[in-house]
Amino acid sequence: MAFSATQIRRGMVLVFENDPCRVVEFRHHTPGNLRAMVQAKLKNLRTGSNFEHRFRAADTIVKADMETQELEFMYQGGDVFHFMNISNYDQIEMDEEALGDSAPWMQPGMKILAEYYNGRPIGIELPNSLIFEIVETAPVVRGATKTASSKPAKLSNGVTVNVPEFVEEGTRVRVNPTTGEYLERAKE
Repeated sequence: MAFSATQIRRGMVLVFENDPCRVVEFRHHTPGNLRAMVQAKLKNLRTGSNFEHRFRAADTIVKADMETQELEFMYQGGDVFHFMNISNYDQIEMDEEALGDSAPWMQPGMKILAEYYNGRPIGIELPNSLIFEIVETAPVVRGATKTASSKPAKLSNGVTVNVPEFVEEGTRVRVNPTTGEYLERAKE
């Protein structure tokens, strides 16, 4: 579906130089008596690189045909992650490069949303929060409160996050996988 460059909005996925690109930021600009243009910051969904491009107002843009499917993570074999499509039970393989920063957060049985372009998965969306157990951290400091400083803690998946001083080893915590931030202690 083709449309005018002036209709670009944040979050849209466009086909730019035969690759799907998500619009991260955009600004409609009309300098003096010159022609209008749209300055856009794009993220290539295939390679993960960010770049800027200036579209003229008269340019026509093609919206990418994206489809979303729910997948369940089954297991990891080397650098390859194996998923199952929940709707039709097809098994899909994605390499660590395609998963990007999401790879260390994968847990067997976890349900994710995968974005498809031309029938191939190109990216995934993790849940807003995940629960992990702390396997290694400094001992608890007496009198530590929530507003005190933080300390590094290693999670059961091997990722290190900063947690408040009062959190001890063996505690299950809720973490935001997109930012890698500690949210709270997990309620059992």
